[in-house]
Amino acid sequence: MKTETHFTPLELKFDDGGTGAMAFEGYGARFGNVDDYGDVIARGAFKTTLGESRKSGRWPAMLLQHGGGMFAGGDDNMPVGIWTAMKEDDKGLWVEGRLADTQRGRDAYTLMKMDPRPAIDGLSIGYKAVEWAMRSKPEDPRRTLKRVDLFEVSLVTFPANRQARVAAVKADDINTIREFEDFLRDAGGFSRSAAKAIAHGGFKASDPRDEDGADIAEAILRNIATLKPKGT
Repeated sequence: MKTETHFTPLELKFDDGGTGAMAFEGYGARFGNVDDYGDVIARGAFKTTLGESRKSGRWPAMLLQHGGGMFAGGDDNMPVGIWTAMKEDDKGLWVEGRLADTQRGRDAYTLMKMDPRPAIDGLSIGYKAVEWAMRSKPEDPRRTLKRVDLFEVSLVTFPANRQARVAAVKADDINTIREFEDFLRDAGGFSRSAAKAIAHGGFKASDPRDEDGADIAEAILRNIATLKPKGT
């Protein structure tokens, strides 16, 4: 199963209600906001997920940096808090949450409240596209997402570095080995021979447009910092 991400610039408000709780609210996604890969989320896209969450009491997770990707350890995938409320309004997906009183939760809260600017400055959703419309005119968004399954909403750093943008690359935007080679050279700093070896090794087992191939691509893309050559 392939998970995609969509970034929204920081629009957070802090309110501990006098209890000392590390509470905040903001927008996990904005309607009409075309992302770097040409996708836009339509109002109503989260209706199914929100309805199911209200019935079951199980809400999307609150992660830090999307949990670090497929190769991440248990600590990276450990939630940093809980979302206490979510709803769609005219602007987008409004979320309200509370960070856990753990070291990672306290660290995240401190970084979010730094002055004169936050060190963590955005929210990003992890989701699976379920229903969408492809563009009918060149000026239209690549896809208009009409329904998505929402898995998590992450606190993210943006634009911290090139790797932050790399983590958001969607595997279905890379359809050939050559495109993946070019990406590794441009974004990862690999040499031509190294990029070719990684691309052919990763895509040998299956077509990158298949689910298994997409998983391989996303794993490498999300961990580009680990794979990046020394000294770059």
